[in-house]
Parts: sequence; structure tokens; C-alpha cells
Amino acid sequence: MFRGISSAKLDAKGRMSMPARFRERLVAVAGGKVVVTVDMREKCLLLYPLPEWEEVQRKLDALPNIRPENRWLQRILIGHATDLELDANGRILLPAPLREQGGLEKSLVLVGQGNKIEIWAHDTWRTRVDEYTSEENGALLAEGDGIVGLSV
Repeated sequence: MFRGISSAKLDAKGRMSMPARFRERLVAVAGGKVVVTVDMREKCLLLYPLPEWEEVQRKLDALPNIRPENRWLQRILIGHATDLELDANGRILLPAPLREQGGLEKSLVLVGQGNKIEIWAHDTWRTRVDEYTSEENGALLAEGDGIVGLSV
């Protein structure tokens, strides 16, 4: 559903203009209604079209609450989940707590990830790409660590 990478800007009020190719898809599949939450492992935000988020939340709700790691997953992902809607100009207003959690300032990078879009601070994204593509990480990937049967 969502592929590729795009740049975006955050204005002084915390509004982010959605790139046209992502905006068109969000309007088509969700009428412009989205849910934004935090990522559990990275300093970025996750933006889901509302129908996709509803499926994610159903799965989260179905996890056994007796396991502490499930409760934390639910607390973080559902607790930060915020319903938003694209405005007439194709922007969404990212609430301050989410912007702070993601370390977002003016320059952003949006990364399509199938059923969702990751929202990164530009500098954080560049740092992570450099780390991912380092020779050390390249050697680990060449050994097949975590990537089974993937030939790129």
C-alpha cells in the first residue's frame, strides 16, 4: 500500500503536509482519517489509515493481559494512538506530545512501510540510514542474520 520515501515539513503550528502520493492513498482507503502513534523501538512515529489501525488495535486488544510485555505494548501503542484527519489542504496537526516523542522539528522524512507510514526527523533518519548501511551491519546482513531467503 505505502512504498517509497518522501520529504515533508512541519510548520510552526505542528502541521505536516502529506505528500500527494501518500495523501491520495489515505483519502482513498480511509477518507483522510488516520491514527498516529509512537514506535516501540525507534524514535519515529507510525501513521496508519484508520481501517489498518483498527486491525492493529484488534490484535493488540487480543493479547493476553497477564504478560507484562503485552501490557506495555498495549500501553505504549494504544495509549499514544491519536485519531487525526487530513484537512482541506492535505495536512495533519501532530499533537505536541507525539512531536516530542518522535523528536520531530521542521524537516521530516516519511517512509512507506506497507500498511503504515513512518514519520522521522530528517537528522534521525540520516543517522539511522548511515548505521543500517555501515560495513559492520552489511556484514551481519550478508550472514543472513534475521533475513531469511531475501536476495536484494
